[in-house]
Amino acid sequence: MKISARNTLKGKIVEITKGATTSHVRIDIGGAVVTASITNEAVADLGLAVGKQAYAVIKASDVMVGID
Repeated sequence: MKISARNTLKGKIVEITKGATTSHVRIDIGGAVVTASITNEAVADLGLAVGKQAYAVIKASDVMVGID
């Protein structure tokens, strides 16, 4: 797989929560869990399932920081 995004984190899918049109896919990347919000169609097209290996691909132009 070659993509332009520089931040790719390989991990294992630990949970998929499907909604009406969107799913939340949780990927464990070595103790930290990243959650992606993707379409249900993308979940089906990619054949995603709990226990399978997947990449979290992070493409962002901004990172925000907040405090309490």
